[in-house]
Amino acid sequence: YFPDPDLLPLELDPAWVETLKRGLPELPDAKKARFIADYKLSAYEAGVLADEQASAVYYEAVAKGRDAKLAANWVMGDLFGALNKLGVDIESSPVKAGDLGALLDLISDNTISGRIAKDVFAEMLETGQQPGAIVEAKGLRQVTDTGAIEAAVDAVLAKEPDKVAEFRSGKDKLLGFFVGQVMKATQGKANPGLVNELLKKKLSG
Repeated sequence: YFPDPDLLPLELDPAWVETLKRGLPELPDAKKARFIADYKLSAYEAGVLADEQASAVYYEAVAKGRDAKLAANWVMGDLFGALNKLGVDIESSPVKAGDLGALLDLISDNTISGRIAKDVFAEMLETGQQPGAIVEAKGLRQVTDTGAIEAAVDAVLAKEPDKVAEFRSGKDKLLGFFVGQVMKATQGKANPGLVNELLKKKLSG
C-alpha cells in the first residue's frame, strides 16, 4: 500500500480520542471485570449482574456504600426471583433500588433480622411502600433488649427439660431447635446473635 502523496497524514489529538473513549458505554465484559475487582463478586455473580445494563445500574445503586455481597445476594436471589414470578423486567420492578438499599440498611444496623427482612420485602413487592414505613407500621423492629430475650430463653428452657438434658449429654445439634423455639416465641424479632449467645451460656451452666 502506497499512500497518496497529496494527502496529509491524519493526526488525531490524543485528548480528543480519550474524550471519545470516555463517552462510550462500558461494555459487559469490562463491567464484569470491574464488578469482580470493585465489589469482590465471583465471576458468576458479576456475569449475571453485568449482563444487562438495567440490572447493572440497579445493582450498583443498591450496593453503593453497602455490603456488596449482601446486595448481590438480594438482587440476584430475592429480587430476580420475584420479578420472574411477576413476569416483569427490572425496569418495571415494584421495588426501586433505593428502597431495596434502605431494606439492607435496616438489616445492617440491626433494626430488623434477615428473616424479618424477607417478610418486609414481600410487603414492599405488594404495596410499593418503603421498608422503614412497613417496619414501623407492623412493629417489626428487632428485639435487642437482653432482658427480654433472656426471659424468652428461660421460658423455652423451662418448657423443654428433656431436651436440655439431651443437649447437656452431648447432643449439640439441639441448639438449633432451641434457637428456633426462642425465635418463634419472639415472633422472629429477637436478635439471633443474642439468642445464640444466651442459649449457649445457659445450656452450658
